[in-house]
Amino acid sequence: MGMKRIFTFSVLLIVAAVLLSSCRKGDPLLIDESYWLKQERGIVVFSDSFCEYYVVETFNGYTVIRSYGLKPFEGAVLYGNFSSWGYRTFYNRTEGRLINGDVRDYWLGYFEAQNRVSFYCY
Repeated sequence: MGMKRIFTFSVLLIVAAVLLSSCRKGDPLLIDESYWLKQERGIVVFSDSFCEYYVVETFNGYTVIRSYGLKPFEGAVLYGNFSSWGYRTFYNRTEGRLINGDVRDYWLGYFEAQNRVSFYCY
């Protein structure tokens, strides 16, 4: 009877170890940087913990994005399609992870982007 308990306990430990090792936030090795680095590059210039929108400065102007899930911090370098409306995935190279967002406005000037964020958030 004692050997059966030890065997059962050992099997449970192995199963728990396998399950816990597979539960990770994200594996940066699965991100194909060669794909993402060919996309548009942007830097987050506005991100507020009380607002679900953030602003990214790109070569073409400023883009306002509604965050879904993880929101990048100011100064983060992002790659993706910032020049059209819609829900999409971006690569946050600063943190080494993919994030989701909805591009609401793009190719804006600095003050226009500030006004849009004020309208959406406050």
